[in-house]
Amino acid sequence: MNEKGEGQQLLHIGAVAERTELSLRTLRHYDEIGLVNPSERSEGGFRLYSESDVERILLIRRMKPLDFTLEQMRELLDITHDVAQPDAPIEARQKLQEIEAIAIERRSALEKKVAMADEFLSRLRDLSTPTRQDDTETREA
Repeated sequence: MNEKGEGQQLLHIGAVAERTELSLRTLRHYDEIGLVNPSERSEGGFRLYSESDVERILLIRRMKPLDFTLEQMRELLDITHDVAQPDAPIEARQKLQEIEAIAIERRSALEKKVAMADEFLSRLRDLSTPTRQDDTETREA
């Protein structure tokens, strides 16, 4: 369900959960710890998220598979806000580059894990597929 704020469309938590593929519980948790707070609340107290809120949540979701901590996520959100400013501090850009280097390293580690998983699955398939010798032995018995 959508509501109109001042010139912007706001989304209820269910629509945000569906769009971000995160659970309601996770979104509520992010709000409770101050990681991403909804821009507004309805008269009934329901969370209402702006497009900017959703973009912040999507950024967090992209960090999750790389095992960033909640504190690192919070730091990145602050940095992305800082570097979006016209007079962005050089320290913010440097920190963003550090986080990028960490993300690249972690992605590489994930690629290695996926390759190992693919090898494992291939081996399982090889073991579960009867060979010609197995077929011959079965017929002879």
